[in-house]
Amino acid sequence: MRSIWNGAISFGLVSIPIKLVNATESHTISFRQIHTEDGGRIRYRKVCELEEREVTQAEIGKAYEDADGTIVPITDEDLAHLPLPTAKTIDIVAFVPAERIDPLQMENAYYLAASGAPAAKPYTLLREALKRSRKVAIAKFALRGRERLGMLRVVDDVIAMHGLLWPDEIRAPQGVAPDVDVTVRDQELDLADALMDTLGEVDLQDLHDEYREALEEVIAAKAAGEAPPEAPEPAPGGKVLDLMAALEKSVRAAKRSRGEEAAEEVGEGEAGEPAEEAEVRHLPRGRRTGAAAKKTTTRKSAPAAKKTAAKKTTAAAKKSTSGTSKTARSSRSTKKTATTAKGTEKKTPAKKTASRKRTA
Repeated sequence: MRSIWNGAISFGLVSIPIKLVNATESHTISFRQIHTEDGGRIRYRKVCELEEREVTQAEIGKAYEDADGTIVPITDEDLAHLPLPTAKTIDIVAFVPAERIDPLQMENAYYLAASGAPAAKPYTLLREALKRSRKVAIAKFALRGRERLGMLRVVDDVIAMHGLLWPDEIRAPQGVAPDVDVTVRDQELDLADALMDTLGEVDLQDLHDEYREALEEVIAAKAAGEAPPEAPEPAPGGKVLDLMAALEKSVRAAKRSRGEEAAEEVGEGEAGEPAEEAEVRHLPRGRRTGAAAKKTTTRKSAPAAKKTAAKKTTAAAKKSTSGTSKTARSSRSTKKTATTAKGTEKKTPAKKTASRKRTA
């Protein structure tokens, strides 16, 4: 990697020759300005206002414009003789815990490479000292015409430096937070925690710039004379009317996306068919999760169960009544038959006696 600055790290009385190289690179797709009528390139030309002619880069220098419009030329030699100890030195001024550094202060990142074999020993010493102390070094250095603040830390086996903004360059967040009083309930925090746990962590290596990939597809299609790909339909959205319902729905969606949907959320109806998803309703002020949700489900199911039981009891009663009626009718029929038989038996001897008398 090409170095952008050469100097040394000042570590007390120890000096470590180093080279500064960029630790990051941009993959942004850049565009050119063109004349839309004929596709011609639009270029910016550097013209001297006094001579009204275009000048080359070699003819261009630096200058400071005073408040009254006076131009003060500044040469590279002037900058090289700045009365600063940090002009060519990264001067370490303190060692602090990493959590003391606000991420808002961080700017560009650089790698510090040891410059030559003699720098290897002191470079390794500083690296190992930073590792063992679990601290970062705060330093001052001059780059691109101004003094800057930096933070040195260890990345793998390399010392990296993050440019830091000066504390007075960080704006106070006044007027940014909501200016209304909002009360967040414990139930809402519990659901937010559940959503955070469900989403879990992510390997940053798996994340990529989808916008750039889509832009490359459009450019490739246009270059091939084809129609650009269709834009996907936007995800359906709606107005959030109930924060609790939205959080619950988000937790369920996150679980489904990770294949961790709970059994009670999947559910099956009769004949093994999946049960329909319950409609999201506005929740009361009380908490309706866990045991409370089960209790509510039990209450809703109880009337249906009672109704079913009542129907079964009525049917059983009717069946029992029908059986009793049949038994009663059968019993009466049996008694009637027995009575008829007895009457017949009594009448028969009388008739026989009368017949015998007539014969005599």
